[in-house]
Amino acid sequence: MTAIHEATADPLLALQGSGPHELLRFATAGSVDDGKSTLVGRLLHDTKSVLADTLAAVERASLARGHDGADLALLTDGLRAEREQGITIDVAYRYFSTPTRSYVLADTPGHVEYTRNMVTGASTAELALVLVDARHGVVEQTRRHAAAAALLGVRHLALAVNKMDLVGFDQQVFTAIRVDFDSVARLLGVDDVVALPLSALRGDNVVDRSEHTPWYDGPTLLEHLEAVPVGEDPALEPFRFPVQYVIRPQTDEHHDHRGYAGRVAHGVVRVGDPVVVLPSGRSTVVAAIDGLDGPLDEAFAPQSVSIRLRDDVDVSRGDLLAAAEEAATPSPDLVGDVCVVSDRLLAAGDRVLVRHGTRTVRAKVVAVTSRLDLVSLESSAYSDALVVNDIGRLTLRLAEPLAVDAYSLLRRTGAFLLVDEQDGSTLAAGMAVVTRCSED
Repeated sequence: MTAIHEATADPLLALQGSGPHELLRFATAGSVDDGKSTLVGRLLHDTKSVLADTLAAVERASLARGHDGADLALLTDGLRAEREQGITIDVAYRYFSTPTRSYVLADTPGHVEYTRNMVTGASTAELALVLVDARHGVVEQTRRHAAAAALLGVRHLALAVNKMDLVGFDQQVFTAIRVDFDSVARLLGVDDVVALPLSALRGDNVVDRSEHTPWYDGPTLLEHLEAVPVGEDPALEPFRFPVQYVIRPQTDEHHDHRGYAGRVAHGVVRVGDPVVVLPSGRSTVVAAIDGLDGPLDEAFAPQSVSIRLRDDVDVSRGDLLAAAEEAATPSPDLVGDVCVVSDRLLAAGDRVLVRHGTRTVRAKVVAVTSRLDLVSLESSAYSDALVVNDIGRLTLRLAEPLAVDAYSLLRRTGAFLLVDEQDGSTLAAGMAVVTRCSED
Protein backbone atom coordinates (compact mmCIF):
# COMPACT_ATOMS: atom_id res chain seq x y z
CA MET A 1 0.00 0.00 0.00
CA THR A 2 1.39 3.38 -0.98
CA ALA A 3 1.02 6.42 1.25
CA ILE A 4 -0.13 9.80 -0.03
CA HIS A 5 2.89 12.04 0.29
CA GLU A 6 2.96 15.81 0.66
CA ALA A 7 4.71 17.92 -1.98
CA THR A 8 8.50 18.06 -1.90
CA ALA A 9 11.00 20.23 -3.74
CA ASP A 10 11.43 17.40 -6.22
CA PRO A 11 8.37 15.15 -6.57
CA LEU A 12 10.58 12.28 -7.72
CA LEU A 13 12.06 12.06 -4.22
CA ALA A 14 8.74 10.77 -2.96
CA LEU A 15 8.98 7.78 -5.28
CA GLN A 16 12.51 6.72 -4.41
CA GLY A 17 12.56 3.08 -3.53
CA SER A 18 9.36 2.35 -5.44
CA GLY A 19 11.17 0.11 -7.88
CA PRO A 20 12.08 0.28 -11.56
CA HIS A 21 8.61 1.38 -12.65
CA GLU A 22 7.84 3.70 -15.51
CA LEU A 23 6.89 7.14 -14.26
CA LEU A 24 3.90 9.12 -15.53
CA ARG A 25 3.41 12.74 -14.52
CA PHE A 26 -0.14 13.94 -15.08
CA ALA A 27 -2.24 16.93 -14.07
CA THR A 28 -5.94 17.27 -13.35
CA ALA A 29 -7.97 20.29 -14.38
CA GLY A 30 -11.63 21.18 -14.33
CA SER A 31 -14.18 23.81 -13.42
CA VAL A 32 -15.41 24.24 -9.86
CA ASP A 33 -17.84 21.49 -8.78
CA ASP A 34 -16.95 19.20 -11.69
CA GLY A 35 -15.93 16.61 -9.07
CA LYS A 36 -12.19 16.75 -9.64
CA SER A 37 -11.22 16.26 -5.99
CA THR A 38 -13.67 13.39 -5.67
CA LEU A 39 -12.23 11.76 -8.80
CA VAL A 40 -8.66 12.04 -7.52
CA GLY A 41 -9.74 10.73 -4.13
CA ARG A 42 -11.57 7.83 -5.79
CA LEU A 43 -8.51 6.99 -7.89
CA LEU A 44 -6.28 6.95 -4.82
CA HIS A 45 -8.81 4.98 -2.76
CA ASP A 46 -9.58 2.34 -5.38
CA THR A 47 -5.90 1.76 -6.17
CA LYS A 48 -5.37 1.16 -2.42
CA SER A 49 -3.03 4.15 -2.24
CA VAL A 50 -4.41 5.52 1.03
CA LEU A 51 -3.08 4.64 4.47
CA ALA A 52 -5.66 3.32 6.91
CA ASP A 53 -5.18 6.17 9.39
CA THR A 54 -5.57 8.75 6.59
CA LEU A 55 -8.82 7.15 5.47
CA ALA A 56 -10.05 7.01 9.07
CA ALA A 57 -9.35 10.75 9.45
CA VAL A 58 -11.31 11.46 6.27
CA GLU A 59 -14.22 9.35 7.51
CA ARG A 60 -14.30 11.28 10.80
CA ALA A 61 -14.21 14.61 8.96
CA SER A 62 -16.96 13.42 6.61
CA LEU A 63 -19.24 12.41 9.49
CA ALA A 64 -18.67 15.81 11.12
CA ARG A 65 -19.89 17.43 7.90
CA GLY A 66 -23.03 15.28 7.81
CA HIS A 67 -22.00 12.70 5.19
CA ASP A 68 -23.06 9.08 5.52
CA GLY A 69 -19.71 7.75 4.31
CA ALA A 70 -16.21 8.92 3.48
CA ASP A 71 -16.11 12.07 1.32
CA LEU A 72 -13.16 11.09 -0.89
CA ALA A 73 -12.66 14.69 -1.99
CA LEU A 74 -11.16 15.34 1.45
CA LEU A 75 -8.23 13.10 0.52
CA THR A 76 -7.02 15.81 -1.83
CA ASP A 77 -8.41 19.07 -0.42
CA GLY A 78 -5.68 19.25 2.20
CA LEU A 79 -5.56 22.98 2.92
CA ARG A 80 -7.80 24.20 5.74
CA ALA A 81 -9.37 26.81 3.46
CA GLU A 82 -10.13 24.11 0.90
CA ARG A 83 -11.73 21.85 3.50
CA GLU A 84 -13.88 24.72 4.77
CA GLN A 85 -14.94 25.98 1.34
CA GLY A 86 -15.06 22.65 -0.46
CA ILE A 87 -12.86 23.91 -3.30
CA THR A 88 -9.26 23.39 -4.42
CA ILE A 89 -7.17 26.57 -4.36
CA ASP A 90 -3.61 25.32 -4.67
CA VAL A 91 -1.60 22.74 -6.58
CA ALA A 92 -1.15 19.59 -4.50
CA TYR A 93 1.10 16.76 -5.61
CA ARG A 94 0.02 13.19 -4.91
CA TYR A 95 2.18 10.13 -5.41
CA PHE A 96 1.07 6.56 -5.89
CA SER A 97 2.14 3.37 -7.61
CA THR A 98 0.66 0.32 -9.26
CA PRO A 99 2.52 -2.85 -10.23
CA THR A 100 3.05 -1.30 -13.66
CA ARG A 101 3.82 2.37 -13.05
CA SER A 102 4.54 5.10 -10.56
CA TYR A 103 2.59 8.35 -10.77
CA VAL A 104 3.10 12.00 -9.88
CA LEU A 105 -0.34 13.63 -9.92
CA ALA A 106 -0.62 17.42 -9.88
CA ASP A 107 -4.09 18.26 -8.55
CA THR A 108 -4.77 21.79 -9.80
CA PRO A 109 -7.49 24.36 -8.98
CA GLY A 110 -10.70 24.90 -10.92
CA HIS A 111 -11.51 28.56 -10.31
CA VAL A 112 -10.67 30.86 -13.24
CA GLU A 113 -8.53 33.06 -10.97
CA TYR A 114 -6.33 30.05 -10.24
CA THR A 115 -5.61 29.15 -13.87
CA ARG A 116 -2.01 30.20 -13.16
CA ASN A 117 -1.81 27.32 -10.67
CA MET A 118 -3.00 24.95 -13.37
CA VAL A 119 -0.14 26.14 -15.56
CA THR A 120 2.28 25.34 -12.74
CA GLY A 121 0.89 21.84 -12.29
CA ALA A 122 0.82 21.02 -16.01
CA SER A 123 4.27 22.41 -16.82
CA THR A 124 5.96 19.02 -16.33
CA ALA A 125 2.99 16.78 -17.13
CA GLU A 126 2.80 14.32 -20.01
CA LEU A 127 -0.97 13.94 -19.71
CA ALA A 128 -3.70 16.39 -18.73
CA LEU A 129 -6.91 14.96 -17.29
CA VAL A 130 -9.62 17.54 -18.04
CA LEU A 131 -12.94 17.10 -16.23
CA VAL A 132 -16.37 18.27 -17.33
CA ASP A 133 -19.71 17.91 -15.59
CA ALA A 134 -21.95 15.74 -17.78
CA ARG A 135 -24.84 18.13 -17.06
CA HIS A 136 -22.95 21.20 -18.32
CA GLY A 137 -20.58 19.89 -20.99
CA VAL A 138 -17.67 21.92 -22.36
CA VAL A 139 -17.54 25.41 -20.82
CA GLU A 140 -15.09 28.31 -21.15
CA GLN A 141 -12.91 27.04 -18.30
CA THR A 142 -12.66 23.70 -20.11
CA ARG A 143 -11.35 25.55 -23.15
CA ARG A 144 -8.97 27.54 -20.97
CA HIS A 145 -7.49 24.43 -19.41
CA ALA A 146 -7.21 22.63 -22.74
CA ALA A 147 -5.52 25.68 -24.29
CA ALA A 148 -3.04 25.94 -21.42
CA ALA A 149 -2.22 22.23 -21.67
CA ALA A 150 -1.68 22.47 -25.42
CA LEU A 151 0.48 25.58 -25.07
CA LEU A 152 2.59 23.82 -22.45
CA GLY A 153 3.24 20.95 -24.81
CA VAL A 154 1.23 18.32 -22.93
CA ARG A 155 1.05 15.51 -25.48
CA HIS A 156 -1.97 13.58 -24.22
CA LEU A 157 -5.41 14.84 -23.19
CA ALA A 158 -7.94 12.68 -21.35
CA LEU A 159 -11.49 14.03 -21.13
CA ALA A 160 -13.25 12.78 -17.99
CA VAL A 161 -17.00 13.26 -18.47
CA ASN A 162 -17.92 13.05 -14.80
CA LYS A 163 -21.25 12.74 -12.96
CA MET A 164 -22.68 10.48 -15.64
CA ASP A 165 -24.95 9.05 -12.94
CA LEU A 166 -26.76 12.40 -12.81
CA VAL A 167 -27.72 12.11 -16.50
CA GLY A 168 -28.73 8.48 -16.30
CA PHE A 169 -25.53 7.28 -18.00
CA ASP A 170 -26.99 8.58 -21.26
CA GLN A 171 -24.76 7.64 -24.19
CA GLN A 172 -26.01 10.54 -26.32
CA VAL A 173 -25.00 13.07 -23.65
CA PHE A 174 -21.50 11.57 -23.50
CA THR A 175 -21.16 11.47 -27.29
CA ALA A 176 -22.21 15.11 -27.69
CA ILE A 177 -19.64 16.26 -25.11
CA ARG A 178 -16.92 14.13 -26.69
CA VAL A 179 -17.59 15.59 -30.15
CA ASP A 180 -17.60 19.13 -28.73
CA PHE A 181 -14.26 18.61 -26.98
CA ASP A 182 -12.73 16.95 -30.05
CA SER A 183 -13.38 20.15 -32.01
CA VAL A 184 -11.61 22.15 -29.28
CA ALA A 185 -8.63 19.78 -29.38
CA ARG A 186 -8.40 20.06 -33.18
CA LEU A 187 -8.30 23.87 -32.98
CA LEU A 188 -5.46 23.55 -30.47
CA GLY A 189 -3.53 21.07 -32.58
CA VAL A 190 -3.87 18.17 -30.12
CA ASP A 191 -4.59 14.84 -31.79
CA ASP A 192 -4.29 12.40 -28.86
CA VAL A 193 -7.58 12.69 -26.96
CA VAL A 194 -9.39 9.93 -25.07
CA ALA A 195 -12.87 10.52 -23.60
CA LEU A 196 -14.14 8.49 -20.64
CA PRO A 197 -17.66 8.37 -19.08
CA LEU A 198 -17.24 8.41 -15.29
CA SER A 199 -18.98 8.72 -11.97
CA ALA A 200 -16.26 9.57 -9.47
CA LEU A 201 -18.73 9.45 -6.58
CA ARG A 202 -19.74 5.87 -7.36
CA GLY A 203 -16.48 4.72 -8.93
CA ASP A 204 -17.86 3.94 -12.39
CA ASN A 205 -15.03 3.47 -14.94
CA VAL A 206 -12.41 4.97 -12.64
CA VAL A 207 -10.58 1.80 -11.64
CA ASP A 208 -13.35 -0.76 -12.15
CA ARG A 209 -15.45 -1.05 -15.30
CA SER A 210 -19.05 0.08 -14.87
CA GLU A 211 -22.08 -2.06 -15.54
CA HIS A 212 -24.01 1.14 -16.21
CA THR A 213 -22.17 1.87 -19.48
CA PRO A 214 -22.52 -1.30 -21.59
CA TRP A 215 -22.30 0.95 -24.67
CA TYR A 216 -18.76 2.07 -23.76
CA ASP A 217 -15.93 -0.21 -24.91
CA GLY A 218 -12.98 2.06 -24.09
CA PRO A 219 -10.57 1.85 -21.14
CA THR A 220 -11.22 2.76 -17.54
CA LEU A 221 -9.28 5.75 -16.29
CA LEU A 222 -6.65 3.60 -14.62
CA GLU A 223 -6.32 1.40 -17.70
CA HIS A 224 -5.68 4.51 -19.78
CA LEU A 225 -3.10 5.83 -17.31
CA GLU A 226 -1.36 2.46 -17.40
CA ALA A 227 -1.22 2.38 -21.19
CA VAL A 228 -0.49 5.96 -22.32
CA PRO A 229 3.04 6.31 -23.75
CA VAL A 230 5.47 7.99 -21.37
CA GLY A 231 8.83 9.68 -21.68
CA GLU A 232 10.99 10.70 -24.59
CA ASP A 233 13.82 8.73 -26.17
CA PRO A 234 16.92 10.78 -25.25
CA ALA A 235 18.72 9.37 -28.27
CA LEU A 236 16.33 11.27 -30.54
CA GLU A 237 17.04 14.67 -28.97
CA PRO A 238 20.10 16.93 -29.19
CA PHE A 239 22.23 17.12 -26.04
CA ARG A 240 21.54 19.99 -23.63
CA PHE A 241 23.18 20.44 -20.20
CA PRO A 242 22.59 23.59 -18.10
CA VAL A 243 25.55 24.05 -15.74
CA GLN A 244 24.37 24.37 -12.15
CA TYR A 245 27.67 24.32 -10.28
CA VAL A 246 31.39 24.45 -11.05
CA ILE A 247 33.43 21.90 -9.09
CA ARG A 248 36.83 23.52 -8.78
CA PRO A 249 40.04 21.51 -8.07
CA GLN A 250 41.36 21.79 -4.54
CA THR A 251 45.04 21.33 -5.41
CA ASP A 252 47.32 22.25 -8.33
CA GLU A 253 48.02 18.62 -9.20
CA HIS A 254 44.29 18.07 -9.76
CA HIS A 255 43.83 21.09 -12.05
CA ASP A 256 42.43 18.84 -14.78
CA HIS A 257 39.66 17.60 -12.50
CA ARG A 258 37.42 20.68 -12.79
CA GLY A 259 33.89 19.45 -13.31
CA TYR A 260 30.59 21.01 -14.26
CA ALA A 261 27.64 19.64 -12.35
CA GLY A 262 24.01 19.66 -13.42
CA ARG A 263 21.17 17.60 -14.83
CA VAL A 264 21.02 16.52 -18.46
CA ALA A 265 17.98 18.37 -19.83
CA HIS A 266 17.83 16.63 -23.21
CA GLY A 267 19.66 14.00 -25.19
CA VAL A 268 22.69 11.81 -24.56
CA VAL A 269 26.35 12.72 -24.04
CA ARG A 270 29.31 10.36 -24.28
CA VAL A 271 32.99 10.64 -23.45
CA GLY A 272 34.71 11.99 -26.57
CA ASP A 273 31.66 13.92 -27.85
CA PRO A 274 32.33 17.41 -29.24
CA VAL A 275 30.33 20.07 -27.40
CA VAL A 276 29.98 23.82 -27.46
CA VAL A 277 29.74 26.14 -24.46
CA LEU A 278 26.87 28.62 -24.82
CA PRO A 279 26.51 31.54 -25.08
CA SER A 280 30.30 32.02 -25.58
CA GLY A 281 30.44 29.54 -28.48
CA ARG A 282 33.72 27.94 -27.37
CA SER A 283 34.15 24.38 -28.67
CA THR A 284 35.69 21.50 -26.75
CA VAL A 285 35.35 17.75 -26.13
CA VAL A 286 33.92 15.78 -23.21
CA ALA A 287 36.86 14.22 -21.37
CA ALA A 288 35.01 12.41 -18.57
CA ILE A 289 31.58 11.96 -17.02
CA ASP A 290 31.18 11.32 -13.29
CA GLY A 291 28.02 9.96 -11.74
CA LEU A 292 27.04 9.34 -8.14
CA ASP A 293 28.74 5.94 -8.13
CA GLY A 294 31.78 6.79 -10.23
CA PRO A 295 32.87 7.31 -13.85
CA LEU A 296 30.37 6.80 -16.68
CA ASP A 297 30.81 6.25 -20.41
CA GLU A 298 27.60 8.17 -21.15
CA ALA A 299 24.81 10.12 -19.51
CA PHE A 300 21.28 10.84 -20.66
CA ALA A 301 18.27 12.92 -19.63
CA PRO A 302 17.33 13.33 -16.81
CA GLN A 303 20.49 12.08 -15.07
CA SER A 304 22.43 14.36 -12.71
CA VAL A 305 26.16 14.15 -13.40
CA SER A 306 29.41 16.09 -13.47
CA ILE A 307 31.11 16.61 -16.83
CA ARG A 308 34.82 17.30 -17.31
CA LEU A 309 36.10 18.91 -20.51
CA ARG A 310 39.32 18.36 -22.46
CA ASP A 311 40.20 22.04 -22.80
CA ASP A 312 40.55 24.75 -20.20
CA VAL A 313 37.61 26.85 -21.36
CA ASP A 314 35.70 29.41 -19.34
CA VAL A 315 32.50 27.79 -18.06
CA SER A 316 30.29 29.26 -15.34
CA ARG A 317 26.96 28.54 -13.67
CA GLY A 318 24.26 29.49 -16.14
CA ASP A 319 26.21 28.36 -19.20
CA LEU A 320 24.82 25.62 -21.39
CA LEU A 321 26.75 22.67 -22.82
CA ALA A 322 25.23 21.53 -26.11
CA ALA A 323 25.94 19.09 -28.92
CA ALA A 324 28.39 20.90 -31.22
CA GLU A 325 26.46 20.18 -34.42
CA GLU A 326 22.96 20.80 -32.99
CA ALA A 327 23.42 23.84 -30.76
CA ALA A 328 20.94 26.68 -30.51
CA THR A 329 22.08 30.11 -31.73
CA PRO A 330 22.50 32.61 -28.88
CA SER A 331 20.42 35.72 -29.47
CA PRO A 332 19.64 38.98 -27.64
CA ASP A 333 16.02 38.74 -28.87
CA LEU A 334 13.38 36.32 -27.67
CA VAL A 335 9.79 35.80 -28.80
CA GLY A 336 7.59 33.69 -26.60
CA ASP A 337 4.08 32.78 -25.53
CA VAL A 338 3.50 33.55 -21.87
CA CYS A 339 0.86 32.84 -19.28
CA VAL A 340 0.72 35.67 -16.75
CA VAL A 341 0.74 34.30 -13.19
CA SER A 342 1.07 37.57 -11.27
CA ASP A 343 -1.43 40.30 -10.41
CA ARG A 344 1.06 42.80 -11.84
CA LEU A 345 0.31 43.91 -15.41
CA LEU A 346 2.82 42.94 -18.11
CA ALA A 347 3.20 45.58 -20.82
CA ALA A 348 5.59 46.93 -23.43
CA GLY A 349 8.40 48.88 -21.81
CA ASP A 350 8.50 46.77 -18.63
CA ARG A 351 11.90 45.72 -17.37
CA VAL A 352 12.08 42.16 -16.10
CA LEU A 353 14.46 39.31 -15.42
CA VAL A 354 14.44 36.29 -17.73
CA ARG A 355 15.30 33.01 -16.03
CA HIS A 356 16.26 30.31 -18.52
CA GLY A 357 17.60 27.07 -17.10
CA THR A 358 20.30 28.07 -14.62
CA ARG A 359 20.90 31.50 -16.17
CA THR A 360 19.19 34.80 -15.32
CA VAL A 361 19.52 37.94 -17.46
CA ARG A 362 17.91 41.36 -17.50
CA ALA A 363 15.45 42.13 -20.28
CA LYS A 364 12.93 44.63 -21.58
CA VAL A 365 9.50 43.83 -22.97
CA VAL A 366 9.70 45.34 -26.45
CA ALA A 367 6.12 44.59 -27.46
CA VAL A 368 3.00 42.60 -26.65
CA THR A 369 1.80 41.33 -30.02
CA SER A 370 -1.17 39.01 -29.50
CA ARG A 371 -3.51 37.44 -26.96
CA LEU A 372 -5.38 34.13 -27.02
CA ASP A 373 -9.18 34.40 -27.17
CA LEU A 374 -10.47 31.60 -24.97
CA VAL A 375 -13.82 31.51 -26.74
CA SER A 376 -12.63 31.21 -30.34
CA LEU A 377 -9.28 29.65 -29.30
CA GLU A 378 -7.59 31.92 -31.81
CA SER A 379 -4.82 34.45 -31.22
CA SER A 380 -5.60 38.00 -32.30
CA ALA A 381 -3.47 41.13 -32.54
CA TYR A 382 -3.15 42.82 -29.17
CA SER A 383 -0.87 45.54 -27.83
CA ASP A 384 -2.24 46.43 -24.41
CA ALA A 385 -1.04 45.05 -21.10
CA LEU A 386 -1.51 41.37 -20.28
CA VAL A 387 -3.25 40.66 -16.96
CA VAL A 388 -3.24 37.67 -14.64
CA ASN A 389 -4.25 34.41 -16.38
CA ASP A 390 -3.91 35.99 -19.85
CA ILE A 391 -2.08 33.93 -22.47
CA GLY A 392 -0.31 36.11 -25.00
CA ARG A 393 2.78 36.56 -27.15
CA LEU A 394 5.49 39.11 -26.54
CA THR A 395 8.95 40.10 -27.74
CA LEU A 396 11.86 40.60 -25.36
CA ARG A 397 15.21 42.32 -25.78
CA LEU A 398 17.83 40.64 -23.57
CA ALA A 399 20.80 42.33 -21.91
CA GLU A 400 22.86 39.22 -22.69
CA PRO A 401 22.32 36.61 -25.43
CA LEU A 402 20.58 33.38 -24.48
CA ALA A 403 20.68 30.06 -26.32
CA VAL A 404 16.97 29.24 -26.16
CA ASP A 405 15.43 26.36 -28.10
CA ALA A 406 11.95 26.39 -29.61
CA TYR A 407 9.64 25.07 -26.88
CA SER A 408 7.74 22.92 -29.38
CA LEU A 409 10.96 21.00 -30.06
CA LEU A 410 12.74 20.94 -26.69
CA ARG A 411 10.42 21.56 -23.79
CA ARG A 412 12.91 22.04 -20.95
CA THR A 413 15.36 24.34 -22.73
CA GLY A 414 12.57 26.17 -24.55
CA ALA A 415 10.89 27.25 -21.30
CA PHE A 416 11.64 30.43 -19.39
CA LEU A 417 10.27 32.55 -16.55
CA LEU A 418 9.74 36.29 -16.33
CA VAL A 419 10.67 37.57 -12.88
CA ASP A 420 10.10 40.91 -11.14
CA GLU A 421 13.40 42.80 -10.79
CA GLN A 422 12.42 44.30 -7.45
CA ASP A 423 11.01 41.48 -5.35
CA GLY A 424 11.96 38.35 -7.32
CA SER A 425 8.35 37.18 -7.76
CA THR A 426 7.38 35.23 -10.87
CA LEU A 427 5.42 37.29 -13.39
CA ALA A 428 4.85 34.81 -16.21
CA ALA A 429 5.72 31.36 -17.47
CA GLY A 430 7.05 31.47 -21.03
CA MET A 431 7.48 29.12 -23.97
CA ALA A 432 9.96 30.24 -26.63
CA VAL A 433 8.51 30.47 -30.12
CA VAL A 434 11.32 32.15 -32.11
CA THR A 435 14.81 33.28 -31.33
CA ARG A 436 16.58 35.48 -33.81
CA CYS A 437 19.80 37.43 -34.06
CA SER A 438 19.49 41.18 -33.53
CA GLU A 439 19.83 43.36 -36.58
CA ASP A 440 20.73 46.44 -34.51
